[in-house]
Amino acid sequence: ANALANAVPYLQAFGHTVLAWIWLDVALATVRQDAALSIAASSGRIRAAAYFYHYELPKIGAWLGVVSTCNPICATMPEDAF
Repeated sequence: ANALANAVPYLQAFGHTVLAWIWLDVALATVRQDAALSIAASSGRIRAAAYFYHYELPKIGAWLGVVSTCNPICATMPEDAF
């Protein structure tokens, strides 16, 4: 149970890490400029990636901070306390 006590922030952190790679891939593909994309669509993709990196990516540090403390509060909560 202790190993899974902080599974949620762990999964959130690594999920966001994967999404960061995906947004990087989208941004690089956009910069290579698919001729079928309009300027507005290209701008939108770059801005969406920038948003993710500016607002979402910094959350990873906080989530991993929780994981690194190995706090047992979630694992030691008795079932009848729910």
